[in-house]
Amino acid sequence: MADQIRLLPDHIANQIAAGEVIQRPGSAVKELLENAVDAGATRIELLIEDAGKQLIQVTDNGKGMSELDARMAFERHATSKITSIDDLFRIKTMGFRGEALASIAAVAQVILKTKRPEDSAGTLIEIENSEVVKQEPVASPDGTSIAMKNLFFNVPARRNFLKSNASEMRHILDEFTRVSMANPHLFFSLTANGERQFHLDPGTMKQRIIQLLGNQYQTKLVNVEESTDYLQIAGFIGKPETAKKTRGDQFLFVNNRFIKSPYLHHAISTAFKELIPADSHPAYALFLTLDPAQIDINVHPTKQEIKFEDEKIIYAFVQAAVKHGLAQFNIAPSLDFELHAGIQQLDAVSKPVTEQQKAAASSSSLYQSFTDKYAAHKIDPSSRGKLTNWQSFFETAQMQNHPSSTASSLPLSETLMNSESSHALPTTFLQVFATFIVADFGEMLRLFHQQYAHETILYHQLKKTFRSGKSIAQQSLFPITLHLSPADSTLLTELLPDLQPLGYLIESFGNNSFIVRGTPPDISDENISGDIEWLLEQFKHYQPEVSLPREEKLIRALARQRSIKAGQLLSAEELQFMVTELMQCESYRTTPGGQPTFIDIRKEELFSRFGLRR
Repeated sequence: MADQIRLLPDHIANQIAAGEVIQRPGSAVKELLENAVDAGATRIELLIEDAGKQLIQVTDNGKGMSELDARMAFERHATSKITSIDDLFRIKTMGFRGEALASIAAVAQVILKTKRPEDSAGTLIEIENSEVVKQEPVASPDGTSIAMKNLFFNVPARRNFLKSNASEMRHILDEFTRVSMANPHLFFSLTANGERQFHLDPGTMKQRIIQLLGNQYQTKLVNVEESTDYLQIAGFIGKPETAKKTRGDQFLFVNNRFIKSPYLHHAISTAFKELIPADSHPAYALFLTLDPAQIDINVHPTKQEIKFEDEKIIYAFVQAAVKHGLAQFNIAPSLDFELHAGIQQLDAVSKPVTEQQKAAASSSSLYQSFTDKYAAHKIDPSSRGKLTNWQSFFETAQMQNHPSSTASSLPLSETLMNSESSHALPTTFLQVFATFIVADFGEMLRLFHQQYAHETILYHQLKKTFRSGKSIAQQSLFPITLHLSPADSTLLTELLPDLQPLGYLIESFGNNSFIVRGTPPDISDENISGDIEWLLEQFKHYQPEVSLPREEKLIRALARQRSIKAGQLLSAEELQFMVTELMQCESYRTTPGGQPTFIDIRKEELFSRFGLRR
């Protein structure tokens, strides 16, 4: 039998390596931008065409490369930053593994122009399918320009797995934002399809955050700065009012490298406990600096996940630093002591108090209740009779505010309640554990999950509305302005055509801002911003087992978002409405995502559990 094991050809090995390093256009953008930073550039320009599928070009004014270095940069495992195994654990630069350019050259057509300041001419190299097809001297400015065209042109299967242009552009914006935020002292620009999207002049960290995330953060940032011999932290956190239901304004850097750490995100979120709603995310851009020997950045191909030698120390330090920042600055809503000009003209403000007025005020029972010792909560006996109705008023208010009396999330309809159904509907309903609805179907008990049932109802209603194209939008009395992160702005722009048939009237206002002129009737004005932020969050993180059209994902996300949640008490009318409406749905047994809306417990099973016969 012939030998079975053989070495892979270099171009296939490079394509396999590219699968780890270059997963999508955004991955290539990250690698090229980091290489430009490492090259000592002060000016870095990113050019994108067709969401990176057609062209990604990064031009910098860094130190450039010699002719030999330019050729060697595309060899596998070629690097200028590692000479021994110990160096691998003391990495302070970004690109170091020597696989990025080789991986890019394996899956794209690459054109490199580079020149060092001391050289009279630069070097041009063209590579296709890992093979150098041209190398020659060229007139070139100092620095490096690298363009990769037709990404995955030779790996059609991988190209087919790329998402829509808007989705891929969101990933590119994410990578651009992270690298440019980590280097506020450098100039960055981003041009997509001929349109300049970012022009970031060098400045302070605060200025860079505002450039990237929007002017709404101008007065909403709190400085965080703590230092010990082991660890330093610096950066900014957003005041509690900037917290959003959608993630995206959270940036954590370790030794100037962006990382994803749910562990440290929890530390920061816990520091905001009781200052923001539980389902909101605080904004932050924090930079941790510590000895590279204390961390391992080689646990993931993209180097965005790292391991700390002592996670508990890092967690406690980050949490304490954020708490200190919140406590040190005035985060509570400040009192406005500036009086209106009209008020300032009133006698009570403009004229001095007379002796007669002083005497009248000091003789009142209210004045005495605050000046008598131990009488701050004193009630005048003569006024007790006036408070006889207080308790009944309080009890009425309690009943009005009780969740079970609220039907806003489940508007009742006499037509629906009295309509004929093809299913035998029960007349007895009971809510248990504020999560399940128990209904008596004669020969069995049916337990409905209230959230899954309502999600299914809303899904079918929204789908019917979308198909009909006859949505009802409630015009906002005062249009709301939304400020989003660049990535969320791109996502919302992509969704606008599909949101309009569902009752959302939203217009782009430029600079990652939007004007909301109308919403579905069941959304109140004060909830518009949170509703749209939550929708974006649901849409971004909804990962069905099968690929779905965009409008289907949107409808499912909306249904999940608006459905009542476990823990909400329902009135008897709402329980009946829920079951009646669900049983009239075309597909009522499962949610759109496949979770069961109910389970059945048959009468025989109950009797047998107690050892009884029917």
